Amino acid sequence: METRAARTTGWVLIETLRNYGVDTVFGIPGTHNLEFYRPLTALGVHPVTTRHEQGAGYAADGWSLQTGKPGVVITTSGPGLLNALSAAGTAYCESRPMIVLSPGPARGREFADVGTLHETKDQLGAASAIVEWGRRVQSAEEAVQAVHDAFALFATGRPRPVYIEVPLDLLEEETELPAESLAARAPAAATAPEAAAVAEAARLLAGATDPVILAGGGSRGATDELRALAEALGAPVVTTLNAKGVLDERHPLSLGSNLRLAAARNRARDADVLLVVGSKLGEAELWVEALEARGHVIRIDRVASQLHKNQAAEVGIVADAPVALAAIVAALGDASADAPSRDARVPETLEAVAAECAELSAINTALADVIAAALPDDAIVTTDSSQVAYWGLLNRLQVATPNSTPYMATYATLGYGLPAAIGSRVARPDRPVFAVVGDGALMFSLQEFITVVEQRLDVTVIVVDNGGYAEIKQNEVDADIAPIGVDLVQPDWAAVADAFGGAGHRVGTSAELAEAVTAAGAAGGLHDIHLPQSTFTN
Repeated sequence: METRAARTTGWVLIETLRNYGVDTVFGIPGTHNLEFYRPLTALGVHPVTTRHEQGAGYAADGWSLQTGKPGVVITTSGPGLLNALSAAGTAYCESRPMIVLSPGPARGREFADVGTLHETKDQLGAASAIVEWGRRVQSAEEAVQAVHDAFALFATGRPRPVYIEVPLDLLEEETELPAESLAARAPAAATAPEAAAVAEAARLLAGATDPVILAGGGSRGATDELRALAEALGAPVVTTLNAKGVLDERHPLSLGSNLRLAAARNRARDADVLLVVGSKLGEAELWVEALEARGHVIRIDRVASQLHKNQAAEVGIVADAPVALAAIVAALGDASADAPSRDARVPETLEAVAAECAELSAINTALADVIAAALPDDAIVTTDSSQVAYWGLLNRLQVATPNSTPYMATYATLGYGLPAAIGSRVARPDRPVFAVVGDGALMFSLQEFITVVEQRLDVTVIVVDNGGYAEIKQNEVDADIAPIGVDLVQPDWAAVADAFGGAGHRVGTSAELAEAVTAAGAAGGLHDIHLPQSTFTN
């Protein structure tokens, strides 16, 4: 059937995104958003249709982490948008770029309350309360400008989600905007760090006897510069979970993504000079209210408002992490060439971290070690807010590159792991992709099994079954509440995968797990490996 190729506002908005390199979008077609979908084929944009808009948002986040581009989510008005807002909230808390597109009431029909399809009291207000900014555009020019402004934010500010609402009549309205107005715009030049601040940071670090580098999510684009500075100083590096892998975790100076654990956190706290790169030092990453560093504190962030958040800085440098770190290395020159080795305590700290992991949860630490041993070295491993992840795998699994473990440490949502694996695999078909999630978490996004099959992706899900919401059950016991609502009926997990057109595996030993992982990699497609915690043995 021949389709009409009108250049509507929806068309030029998508074309502008394409000009910025966005070649994939996530969402669900609906009655009101058809003009966002009309141009996709002609513009070479691949649509991934998930089975829930929340999954579309998490998949877009996984895709974004692998590509460095903003994840784009297309929803329909009303319920479709509201379904996606948990994903937008996740991107906001984790400082990740995302663009949510939705139609809204026709111009002049705002707050009409007349019972139109998907009518929502204040759709713009609902979204704006979650994202960095939300806009209801009034013309094709404004729609395109909103895209340009979003990319400017992502390039120079704190990269958080934005929402663009296009009134339904405007979305369908034809426009003659010239092609040049849709062209991608070069980002503003990177802010040069203040020379005096760089010099003072270099002076403090060169004179330190026990410096430590603490790297957060804002450091993920500075792997080379971070490693160069760490090696110049002989300084150990501890990362947040969002920065996991920014320094190869097998590097002799790596303390891993163990900031939440006291042994590593205290090493940072007690440093005579602590360099914090791109982290707000939030409670969810620390597992304590504040770090309370005892030495000199240097902080690097592209946004000045972050320099003293949760921990005052003696020296603050406003710049992108790669630029600032390179400037400090240059300022050090030969100042640290004769510095003694300062990494002798790294193995000792890592031993203490391992012991702390085991004390927190011996079974999840043991399971994490077995799972980590079975996974390929180059795997992307998405996780959920599941005990096996935050009490085991994210501390025990060692990765060599950032964004190898998509996770959401602050928002801590359930249902993230599987759709994030989908987005990751769409973006990186050259790397094996696994989702390691708890049984409770997987039930939040089980419908996305069919998305894996439909998109012909190779994704393996390892579901660690502890019978329900085990941590909440323990919380209830600790609060003298008889367990209620936490012991959950389980499906036949292997059979569920079979029913969706994938392959299910039941394992009970480390050898069987390794065999199942190998078989999944060889066969491709959707695989679900059921790992029951109650029967699993080493």
